[in-house]
Amino acid sequence: MPLTDSIPALLVLADGTTYRGWSFGATGTAIGEVVFNTGMTGYQEVLTDPSYSGQIVIFTYPELGNTGVNPEDEESDGPQVQGAIARNICQRPSNWRSTQSLPDYLKQNQIPGIYGIDTRALTRKIRMFGAMNGGISTTILDEAELLERVQAAPNMAGLNLVREVTTAKAYEWSDPTIAAWEFNSEAAENLGEPFTVVALDFGVKRNILRRLVSYGCRVIVVPSDTPPEEILKYNPDGVFLSNGPGDPAAVTEGIATAKALLLSQKPIFGICMGHQILGHALGAKTYKLKFGHRGLNQPAGLQQRVEITSQNHSFAIDPDSLPTADVEISHLNLNDRTIAGVRHKSLPVFSVQYHPEASPGPHDADYLFEQFVQSMRTARQAVAEVR
Repeated sequence: MPLTDSIPALLVLADGTTYRGWSFGATGTAIGEVVFNTGMTGYQEVLTDPSYSGQIVIFTYPELGNTGVNPEDEESDGPQVQGAIARNICQRPSNWRSTQSLPDYLKQNQIPGIYGIDTRALTRKIRMFGAMNGGISTTILDEAELLERVQAAPNMAGLNLVREVTTAKAYEWSDPTIAAWEFNSEAAENLGEPFTVVALDFGVKRNILRRLVSYGCRVIVVPSDTPPEEILKYNPDGVFLSNGPGDPAAVTEGIATAKALLLSQKPIFGICMGHQILGHALGAKTYKLKFGHRGLNQPAGLQQRVEITSQNHSFAIDPDSLPTADVEISHLNLNDRTIAGVRHKSLPVFSVQYHPEASPGPHDADYLFEQFVQSMRTARQAVAEVR
């Protein structure tokens, strides 16, 4: 699209910094926390990840939209971001799987975007001063007016955004990873009756559910405010705590539920928000990171093992608050030494801060789904022996 045909757009950060560029996607105004993602691929999965609810995403990769979008790569029912920021936009995608261009997709879903700005400079600013609120607009081009709107928006700390993305009612998910994309031939070697997993939906990604099914699980997804007694009525072999957006400390109903479920001694596996909520349930606290971790190449590990992981989070468990008599650190983020995984010392309970389903990203941590299945297998055998 020639720039002469483009619609001007304005980006204003909460500190008053302004950037002028061009609109792609929907017109209008979007306010949210401005964060950056360093992935070189997977922009559709990023845009549709519920963990990005309430945020405007800077894509550091300089060209966005080359492969278009398609229904198979959505991680939810549609885009979850407030807005998108890019250096350059490809208006005409070239990929055999593409069914729509990225600008048309965002326009259809009422998501504004801005391109043509220096995303390197913007990313460096966020790294230096931290994630902050910002606004994109095609209708408010006066910097002072947009800044006023941005500064009136609530900060991410203290926000419970889970209630905006969780499912309205329980449902069963039965689709595995499709055969063409299955990378682990041993995934479905679980023999006998499937393990029933209740997934507490704080903003779950579809690929997590696919991986659980691929490992032989019957997956029942329930709303985030489902009481523990309702969850236990399904007689689950294990409970999964999903990823999600916002401040984990504000998701008080989820923390209370996780704490109650610990008493059942059933296997529990948490990812991202689920990891943080489990941390709270175990007695720890969380804190907000300066600019978070969002990308596909975050190293995590402990004791001579390193996994390259996909991550997307703003908060982390405070190591000084961890009840070390009962809980141990299983993984660290090897860039900044923040907690990337915890494990209970006596209960079949563990969690990780990163995304082992890695959509997008590497598959180094996919074994954690097998670890969860093994914990359910062990628990089932223990019950059978008692009987």
